[in-house]
Amino acid sequence: MDKKLLLEVLIDQKEVFQSKSGLIARDYPLDSYLKTSQVVVITGVRRSGKSSLMFLIKEALKLSEGEFCYCNFDDERIMPYPQLFNDIYSLHLETYRSEPIFFFDEIQEAPGWEKFVNRMYEQGRKVFVTGSNATLLSSEISTSLTGRNKVLELFPFSFSEYLRMEGKSYNIERLSVKKRSMLLNELSTFLETGGFPLVAKEKDAEIAHALFQDILYRDIVVRYKLSNIAEVKQIALFLASNIGKVFSYASLQHVAGVKSLSSVKNYLQYYEASYLFYYLRKFDYSVKKQIMNSRKVYAIDNAIPNRLGFRFSGNKGRLLENIVFLDLKRRGRELYYFSGKYECDFLIKENLQITEAVQVTYMLDAENVKREIGGLKEAMSVFNIPKGTLIVFDENNYAAEVPENISIVPAFKWLLG
Repeated sequence: MDKKLLLEVLIDQKEVFQSKSGLIARDYPLDSYLKTSQVVVITGVRRSGKSSLMFLIKEALKLSEGEFCYCNFDDERIMPYPQLFNDIYSLHLETYRSEPIFFFDEIQEAPGWEKFVNRMYEQGRKVFVTGSNATLLSSEISTSLTGRNKVLELFPFSFSEYLRMEGKSYNIERLSVKKRSMLLNELSTFLETGGFPLVAKEKDAEIAHALFQDILYRDIVVRYKLSNIAEVKQIALFLASNIGKVFSYASLQHVAGVKSLSSVKNYLQYYEASYLFYYLRKFDYSVKKQIMNSRKVYAIDNAIPNRLGFRFSGNKGRLLENIVFLDLKRRGRELYYFSGKYECDFLIKENLQITEAVQVTYMLDAENVKREIGGLKEAMSVFNIPKGTLIVFDENNYAAEVPENISIVPAFKWLLG
């Protein structure tokens, strides 16, 4: 690639990067990432706000134009070649005559990036990178950057970040009837639109569909050189339609008519690597059984099942469960599900112990009270957990006898608490 053309692209990209405005502060403590000497790796699904977060970091560091070097490798004008990183570095030095802090977007698109970043680290340079493929990033990091990186996994907007985007603020401990109704309306909208910044802002589900297609094609089909696009899409649509439900390799093979079971396993790995879906294992003290057990599926954002899950219409309970799952992931919890006579949605493991049990239902009524309370009580009994949490959309108005050691919590209080 001609260096003159590369310089033009870098100048153009930096101008676009610098022009970002009206960004929403995220609920991530950035101080440790600003102060560390390690390479900061921001990972997450496409369009979750990684570039915007990197800009907020740049602003927090109070860097002038000549003090940082920016490149977005997800740009068709940039063709990777062996000297690309050295040329980017030398062009910055020639242009600004100063050593930069590096900001590299979608780094997985540039083969060999880890070697350059490692060299900069050894020279005492500060480097921030973003990436949208967990498998590639982890393999490259383990090769050259073990013990030299600090990872921040970024999710689409949480409910609190969504409210911030909407310019709304609520004191959840002192809500009037009107304010409570308004807050519940906000949560109801959030359950459907999800937290992808552009989808949430525009309230346009078609943006979510375009994003899904982008992830499926660019991050999976093209990256892994797959030929049977229909299979990849069919299984993804099935998973999107069955959020919070148990699946098996065999069931997916049957649904999509895939001949090879290994292909199904590969597709599931690709979805996970691109942050499209997460899989939750049933807890078992036997690691072997845990691996063999059926798993439950959750989506990276509610916009995916709400727009694409053709059997998902009206199932607000599953959408609420997905929101709770994502928030537990944001909090860094190690999660499993429980299945015995009844089922409990989430077990939280700390060190070697199961310490919390969480059940989620949109509302408690005569049809589900035995199942929901029973699953929570059973999990608490099996793992000797003193207290359980049942998350509902709104206050529980059903006159059920609930044990004192089970707290029924409205979703907005749990999400904003």
